[in-house]
Amino acid sequence: MANHKSAKKRCKQALKRNEANRSMLSKIKNNINIFNSFVSFKKPDEIQKSFASVNSALAKAVKKGLIKKEFASRKLSSLSNTIDKK
Repeated sequence: MANHKSAKKRCKQALKRNEANRSMLSKIKNNINIFNSFVSFKKPDEIQKSFASVNSALAKAVKKGLIKKEFASRKLSSLSNTIDKK
């Protein structure tokens, strides 16, 4: 643990931020896995809802600076291509 007051505060902030970032990344991964399961079961209504939730989660992560805009764009493009193929 840090010795200075400001360093202790930074340590607490880092832990809090780390937890928030981890939960956001987990949410993205879970949404993508759900989307892929709907694609494999060929449920068109559920696919569209799931795609929207993935899009939302990625947009929030970009807004927070957790992932890059290019990554989110590439991931959405890839997922929309899987919809078109099925």
